[in-house]
Amino acid sequence: MRVRWAGVRRGAAALAVAVAVLVASACGAPLEAAGDAAGAAAGAGGGAGAGGSAGSDRGSLALVYRGPAACEGCAEAAHDMLEHDGFTVRYIGPKERMRFGPGAFASAALYVQPGGTDGQEVSTAWGLLESDAGFSAELVRAYVRGGGRYLGLCMGGYLAGEDPGYGLLPGDSGQYIRSPGAAVTDERDHLVDVDWRGRGLRMYFQDGPYFDVQGPDVQVLARYTNGRAAAVVAAYGAGRVAVSGPHPEAPSAWYRDYDLADESATGLGLGEDLLHTLMATPPHPTP
Repeated sequence: MRVRWAGVRRGAAALAVAVAVLVASACGAPLEAAGDAAGAAAGAGGGAGAGGSAGSDRGSLALVYRGPAACEGCAEAAHDMLEHDGFTVRYIGPKERMRFGPGAFASAALYVQPGGTDGQEVSTAWGLLESDAGFSAELVRAYVRGGGRYLGLCMGGYLAGEDPGYGLLPGDSGQYIRSPGAAVTDERDHLVDVDWRGRGLRMYFQDGPYFDVQGPDVQVLARYTNGRAAAVVAAYGAGRVAVSGPHPEAPSAWYRDYDLADESATGLGLGEDLLHTLMATPPHPTP
């Protein structure tokens, strides 16, 4: 759940006050859709640092967060999408062989923050990240600023914003279902209509964010039907950030468990577009 109060997201339950309050849940996937734990022991290897590869060559290392700030199955779904696109994938988190800390990102091309548990507040997810002794927001920011890449999916998109969050966007994230003219207005799992590079498509969605961003190094790949940005790629220092409110990584099981038409093949293609745009070298990085 995400609460914004005069620009600040609070972790407590929202009170009815005279300021605008946005409440959002956190992009959960069905528990039955959790992938197997085959990748849990694959955490050995390099991390991602300022000198990491910026290309999308096959075999580039991607680090995917897996821990209490992500939903069961969300890290695995991101893993499968990345592996399909040719990345070598390792999990990073408090119970993984790869842990946050100095040097963790030394050789990774990409860091992925996946979706969060259904009903989880953004402030709660952030607190769970911060409870990891090796984690710091500046560790991730410095990695991206120095030339790394960040991919935020649903909760990871919220956390790319400000307070609490990494502050990687030239703007902020907000709760789509509370935005004027939203086509989806509740926290249940839905198909949401988006315009992706001029094509009308449907994607798996569960209370994901929109992005209020602007600047010369911003690419809006997709918009919701009310015009809010649904998927964005932007520069951050010498690196790049990609965020998506809907879930391009959603496997067939997520659709099936909620009796939704299976758009997983479409999502996978959109995820590939998002990844390839993210991994491209920025034309003129921001300072």
